[in-house]
Amino acid sequence: MNLSQCKIIDLPKVTDRRGNLSFIEGNKQVPFEIKRVYYLYDVPGGESRGGHAHKSLQQFIIAASGSFDVILDDGFQRKSYQLNRPYYGLYVPPLIWRELNNFSSGSFCLVLVSDLFDENDYIRDYETFKEMVKKGELRNIIKN
Repeated sequence: MNLSQCKIIDLPKVTDRRGNLSFIEGNKQVPFEIKRVYYLYDVPGGESRGGHAHKSLQQFIIAASGSFDVILDDGFQRKSYQLNRPYYGLYVPPLIWRELNNFSSGSFCLVLVSDLFDENDYIRDYETFKEMVKKGELRNIIKN
């Protein structure tokens, strides 16, 4: 995978004077079936989250409230996205290193994922990730 496959996806936005509504349906607004949802909140100032890649898991990351930055890395280049609106999110395919930081006070990060939790799906060491990219080992993971 490479960073060109990561993208911001706009969500439907139904505006109303009483408040706006956005929705997400698996395999429609996001390119996968949603099997799990998790969220991050009360992240202390200066802390970061993420710091890993997934072998097969796909994610869709939304700033449901507040803002934060998502730094993505495919082993060759890095790209940063600031998420700060609840009506769009960032699609992250497998085999992309991700870090989340610069959380605003009261921010709420909502993450929709394509599979249930599996510790074996994680690559948690950045140097290992870069070495796997360099050796072409990640291409083998995609084929299996």
